[in-house]
Formats: sequence, C-alpha cells, structure tokens
Amino acid sequence: MYSVGIDSGSVATKAVLFDGEIVEKVIIPTGWSPKTAAEEALNLLLTRSKVNRDKVKKIVGTGYGRVSMAFVDKTVTEITCHGKGAHFLNNKVRTILDIGGQDSKVISLDSKGNVIDFIMNDKCAAGTGRFLQVMSNVLGFDVSELDTLARDVEPEPITSMCTVFAESEVISLLAKGVSKERTASGIVHSIANRGVSILGRVNLSDEIAFTGGVAQSEIIKEAIEEKIKKSIYTPKDSQIVGALGASIIGWNMIKK
Repeated sequence: MYSVGIDSGSVATKAVLFDGEIVEKVIIPTGWSPKTAAEEALNLLLTRSKVNRDKVKKIVGTGYGRVSMAFVDKTVTEITCHGKGAHFLNNKVRTILDIGGQDSKVISLDSKGNVIDFIMNDKCAAGTGRFLQVMSNVLGFDVSELDTLARDVEPEPITSMCTVFAESEVISLLAKGVSKERTASGIVHSIANRGVSILGRVNLSDEIAFTGGVAQSEIIKEAIEEKIKKSIYTPKDSQIVGALGASIIGWNMIKK
C-alpha cells in the first residue's frame, strides 16, 4: 500500500511515493501545462519504483497547479503540506522559510506540525528562484555555480529587489567594471535580506527550516544564518517537502 503526493509548482513539479517512509521521489520541470507535468511525474514515480498503479491507494495534490489534477483523491494547500513534510523530516522545526520559483513564505508550526500562522508573498518574484535565475543569466553563469562564484567575496550592494529594476542595476554595475564575483555576492545578500525580512514578520523559534529550490544554495543559507544569528536546518531534498507533506496526508487517509 502506498500514497503519492504531487506538488505542482510554477517552475518544478515534485512527486513522492510514500509507505510510512519515502520510497521514491521525482522532480521535473512544470513547463506550460501543470496537468501534463503532474501526470508525467506520477508515471515516472511508478516506473522508477516499479510499483503498480493499483497499489497506490491515495493521491494528494498541492501547489498552485493542484486544481488541474483531476486524477487526485484530495487537494491540500501548499502551506499545510509544507508543515507536514518539514515536521516529518525534523519534528523540532517550528518555523519554515520556503523560497520557491516565484513565491516565498514563512510558516509557523505547533509541536504536531500543524500550521498556526503563515505569511506568503506570491505577488512579486523578488528574492525567489526566478529572481536568482534572471540575475545569473545577466552575469552569464549557471545557478549551480553561485556558491563557488560568490564565496568569500565582498558583496556589491544591490539596492533594488524588483526583478526588472535589479536586472538593470546589475547590468549597470558590470558596465562600471564591478566584478561578477562581487555582483554575485551582492545578489546572495539581496536574496538573504528578503528572506530575513519575511522571517521577521513571525515569531521565530529556535528550530528553523529552509526549504524550496533556493535552499539548495549553501551560501544563501549561510548569509541568512549570519543575519538572524541562528542556525537553520535545510533538508537534503529541500524541494520535495511540499510533495512529501501531501503524501503523508494521503497516508493518514489510508490508515483511517
């Protein structure tokens, strides 16, 4: 018996196969059709795990594209799913900072992983994965190279958090002869400042989790830790936390 959680994000679609533990996971680009991506993620999940479809008893969808998943048994908000997923990975977590492709959010949890408060910014791509992608394109490096490029380099301040204005600012800095390394470091601190700003809108607990695609950058995590003077827990699979939470909700439905 298995459950599946599918998190349809603006940039990536994540899926988790669960039987009380994570059995298999996949991450694929969402592309133009969340519905198609969700179906593809499910099929890939079953193919990789060699699990027959009839052994999956519950499928739960989450993320902005969840409304397009006609084949799921239940849809749940990403806020709730992130809470369940983070709590499963580390039951000491009481605050989650999630920075995804085009939104960011902070979630406060109780001791059982239930959401007690949240702040969500989905109106602007400032400080998100999209912001980072645009900036890296201007600088001419891959996002995966950010940690190496910006480490131990004095940051050049990036004053604008609007993606469009920040892009123009970075182009101007390069034209003035500011190095790519200093500019990249400035981008890191710009994203970290945005994360700190949204964290400041809730009561911070001692145990904070950093999730989402941007959390894969160790240097951004370190910059946030330095600014808030607290250590942050980052799951190895920071992108699948929402899908994991959805699969856990499905698993609990099976057990009931």
